Amino acid sequence: MKLNGRRMSDNINDRRGEGMPGGGSGMGLLGLLGLLGGGRKRLLVVAAVIIVALVTQGPEALTQMLGVTDGQQQRTEYKATAEEQELYNFAGQILAGTEDVWTEIFRQQGKTYVAPKLVIFTDAVRSGCGNATSSTGPFYCSADQTVYLDLSFFTGMKRNIGADGDFAYAYVIAHEVGHHVQYLLGDLDRIHSQMESVGETERNQLSVRLELQADFYAGVWAYHDNKMFGSLEDGDIEEGLNAAQKIGDDYLQKKARGYTVPETFNHGTSAQRSKWLKLGAHTGDLARANTFTQPYNEL
Repeated sequence: MKLNGRRMSDNINDRRGEGMPGGGSGMGLLGLLGLLGGGRKRLLVVAAVIIVALVTQGPEALTQMLGVTDGQQQRTEYKATAEEQELYNFAGQILAGTEDVWTEIFRQQGKTYVAPKLVIFTDAVRSGCGNATSSTGPFYCSADQTVYLDLSFFTGMKRNIGADGDFAYAYVIAHEVGHHVQYLLGDLDRIHSQMESVGETERNQLSVRLELQADFYAGVWAYHDNKMFGSLEDGDIEEGLNAAQKIGDDYLQKKARGYTVPETFNHGTSAQRSKWLKLGAHTGDLARANTFTQPYNEL
């Protein structure tokens, strides 16, 4: 991506090295599932299930998700490597790009876009949706309208699943911002309300619809960011599509255990995620974000 000279967002909260107050151990798997199942404070994550944590961060992520930690005290100093600081600046530029794009799209529709915050953290964080660890993956919390990101997730993408490149990383951020767009438009709360009154299979299907729309919105952002700033280079979209393919439920389940259980999919298959990202990136047309109206087997 061509980002030279692009501004950084002012909506970044750098909480690297802070950990959680009191040396908290994170929400753990049961806490995460509890948040997903009830109340208004819910998490939507790029990697919200154990399989994603295992694939992207390795076996040690399982103990973190179960809430098992060594009780290490909160850090008082943090020094970022040059590579990490570069990723930090990159994330700030991508967030700024989402602000510019969605502000204009909302303006054209007679609406006002209120940008989300982005918290950059290491290891563990306290959010408006509860405590989380890095193994949760990037997530959006509607309770405080904030995206949470540990930059090490990008390293894990490259090392563990072969999803690399600046646009692949930008896609992750734009996807989470897509959940914020869903929140502002009322779709996030509407679908979450529906989830509370249906069985597990249908609840997973509703989750897939949300995730695929967020993928589509990430593509819409890419289309309009390129139109505004000429940001895309040859191969960028392919990087994003490769990442979408590598984080499909079927790909991750098969890689982790050798088979798939389709009724448990809650983010979408590799083909679905690639399809909706590509559709958004090639059309930029918000009117085609119809993941809630299409028959499920046609998504």
